[in-house]
Amino acid sequence: MQQEGRAPSISSRLVRWVILKIYNWKGWKLEGSLPETRKFVIAGAPHTSNWDFVFFTGATNAMGIRPNFMGKHTLFTWPIKRFMEDMGGIPVDRSKRANYVEQVAAEFARRDELALVVAAEGTRKTDGSWKSGFYHIAKAAGVPIVPTWVCNKDKRLGFGPAIWPSGDYAADLARIAAYFRSILPDEPRFKVLEAQAQRLLKEQSDA
Repeated sequence: MQQEGRAPSISSRLVRWVILKIYNWKGWKLEGSLPETRKFVIAGAPHTSNWDFVFFTGATNAMGIRPNFMGKHTLFTWPIKRFMEDMGGIPVDRSKRANYVEQVAAEFARRDELALVVAAEGTRKTDGSWKSGFYHIAKAAGVPIVPTWVCNKDKRLGFGPAIWPSGDYAADLARIAAYFRSILPDEPRFKVLEAQAQRLLKEQSDA
């Protein structure tokens, strides 16, 4: 985390400047808005491009916030520790002995503002199924989830309505999937997400 009162490193300022220049040059269009609360989890999808970080950084900057992301704790060491912190990185120990959800929830409690961007699919190589980490973090931290989508074809990025975790993961995932499908009905990964949510709901009702 960046220390209060310390100016960002030259390298982080340079990288951020380049990112914002690229974002503005591409001419992306924003839709929707962020919640009034200053703490939330941005669940972004579909994660299909290495450029997603650039687009999310530019979009959130346009909204007046600086996004944060989780990173392996071993990356937060010299000589790049300061750079990682200044770029919004939050060190997380994902070893078996550590509960990364509790670590991130504690970071939410410590800060006055935190917009955590999570690629809910995990990696670009998935079929579109989501991992539940983003949900458990939001629930543990007591913050809403903002479903956020990217359309590389049309150069659009949109923020959906804030969803507060109810404790029913299947039902909340179905709400998120329904929102995404209403925006990009032909996106294959969102069809997979919808099917995943329906499967979880069925398993829940059969239990």
